[in-house]
Amino acid sequence: MDDPVLLSRIQFAITVGFHFLFPPISIGLAWVLVIIEGVAWRSRNPVFEEAGRFFAKLLALTFAVGVATGIVMEFQFGTNWAVYSKFVGDIFGAPLAAEALFAFFLESSFLGLYLFGRNRVGKGLHWFSIFLVAIGATISAFWILVANSWQQTPAGFILNETAGRAELTSFYDAVFNPSTLPRFFHTLCASLVAGAFFTIGVAAFILRRSADNQPARAAMRVGVIVGLVAAILTLAPTGHDHARQVARTQPAKLAAIEGLYETQSQAPLIAFGVVQEHPPELHAAVYVPIPGLLSWMVFGDFDAEVKGLDAFPPDEIPPLWLTFVSFHNMVILGSYFILIMFIAAIQLWRRKLFHSRWLLWVLAWSLPLPVVATQFGWVTAEVGRQPWIVYNLLRTADATSPTVTTGEIWFSIILFTAIYSLLLALYLFMLVRETSHGPQPVKAQEVAS
Repeated sequence: MDDPVLLSRIQFAITVGFHFLFPPISIGLAWVLVIIEGVAWRSRNPVFEEAGRFFAKLLALTFAVGVATGIVMEFQFGTNWAVYSKFVGDIFGAPLAAEALFAFFLESSFLGLYLFGRNRVGKGLHWFSIFLVAIGATISAFWILVANSWQQTPAGFILNETAGRAELTSFYDAVFNPSTLPRFFHTLCASLVAGAFFTIGVAAFILRRSADNQPARAAMRVGVIVGLVAAILTLAPTGHDHARQVARTQPAKLAAIEGLYETQSQAPLIAFGVVQEHPPELHAAVYVPIPGLLSWMVFGDFDAEVKGLDAFPPDEIPPLWLTFVSFHNMVILGSYFILIMFIAAIQLWRRKLFHSRWLLWVLAWSLPLPVVATQFGWVTAEVGRQPWIVYNLLRTADATSPTVTTGEIWFSIILFTAIYSLLLALYLFMLVRETSHGPQPVKAQEVAS
């Protein structure tokens, strides 16, 4: 393989894909801890206090790995994507600076207070510190999504063809471009699911070993409630609104993810199919038996016309197999999250969850699935935008650094893969070790007091 564009894309996919394992967990877990620590503060319940102390260690571990891997990702803009960096530099400077100044410093500073201030500062201030960590993580996600969403639906700029760059004309329009808010709310809800499943999965491993561990039970209760609500919101309204936005602003992506190869009114919704790239065909298609369901879902009208792939030039059609498979796997996992959380909530209400060993086993091994779903969502968004790196403005093939050789890219790919494999192994080792220790059981007299 000696295509520098493809190799640069693979390199960036490895680095950003690995980094993106951790922010959804950090964001979601921070908000779960806001609830756990809030209950501990207001009720002075030592069970919730111990649950907060235990999961704070896991938050710190996840946050540290996420920060370390995110730095490498930004350097690649200058090394492998020089033309792209020049083109978007005037636009991206503001949101990336805002992310560093208003979000990262807020998040990291108060994380230190949260981790080291327990029993050293007041209970209210300690809770406020984790609240600001969660706010900072959420704001950080917003500004990163602003930058990425501008690539999807550019706005608030003029094109300086002489300089070969986009120049900012309206900061407000660039920030609140058509895809920013739909993508932000959908990603935030998905992160809450990831944080909830992380909490539930860890608690389930502990409860399978010791069903009477009260801090694990407390964390499980909070995780199931947050997980059920967030899983529903991830599907609707946020996922539905995001899909409608894609239909309006990126119709070629919609056609690819939905497997719609011909423009038609009363467009059907496809549940399953086997994609053929050349020529574009869908084999063994299974349709949802409601005529015009896709038309209604994206335009609110069963008779609305939805553009298929035949409406676009062949060189503007995204990769079909990867886009279609990633999207449908994301939807399948999202549906599973709602189902398993509904079952867990019923068992929690019936007071049988903590002793249901089969369900605890399922919940424990479901821990990584929301992260897998976010990876599928990222692939859908980024691959579905191809062949554009900035939609309808700059092609990916024209955005790389012309002086970087394939040998240099191969070396960095091998190096990053080796380092990240070791880092992931270390993260999992630390996670398993902390989980095996678990939160300290709380004695009955402590709870009563």
